[in-house]
Amino acid sequence: MDPMYLPEVEAFVPKDPEMARAMAAMRAEGRTVPQIWHLIAWKPEATDLLARFSHIVMRGESVLSAGQRELMAAFVSRRNDCLF
Repeated sequence: MDPMYLPEVEAFVPKDPEMARAMAAMRAEGRTVPQIWHLIAWKPEATDLLARFSHIVMRGESVLSAGQRELMAAFVSRRNDCLF
């Protein structure tokens, strides 16, 4: 994955211990931390609305099951060359 070009965001150590542990575990496994995680960790107050919106869209009441919505999201992400 290409760098974010925001080194201060990528280097930021999350204040949330769960997020810090999850990011450290991914790095220890040699996996790339998703860029959106860096943004959420850096400015959680600014990304709270995005998180709530995503939860409603993916888990809220719908004619589609949560699994169908996840499958559609994965398909669109793949088409956009985005790891999901």
